[in-house]
Amino acid sequence: QVQLVESGGGLVQAGGSLRLSCAASGRTYSSYVMGWFRQGPGKERELVAAIASSGGSTYYADSVKARFTISRDNAKNTVYLQMNSLESEDTAVYSCAAGVQTTSSRWWHTAGYRYWGPGTQVTVSS
Repeated sequence: QVQLVESGGGLVQAGGSLRLSCAASGRTYSSYVMGWFRQGPGKERELVAAIASSGGSTYYADSVKARFTISRDNAKNTVYLQMNSLESEDTAVYSCAAGVQTTSSRWWHTAGYRYWGPGTQVTVSS
């Protein structure tokens, strides 16, 4: 069992930056793939970034590549999402999730995310 709580959301102007944090509880946290999802107004939930259990591999959606960076500190049971050059289209509720590490080449897609945080609102004003 893993419990997740996000923090760091808020209101920021376009072009600005925010860093989201996701604190996890549970002894097996370091064995999970961690993902950041977002759901904007009237949009479907999408995976924006994921990081393998070891931290050695990452995945980014095309819409956030070169702007967002995912990282994890397994000693602190925390995963981060650094968001730079924010755009109004980034406005959404951001949630972190924990999934199973697989050997698939598309490990971020086959993780079967099973534990979710409540989410944190990010609003980008233009």
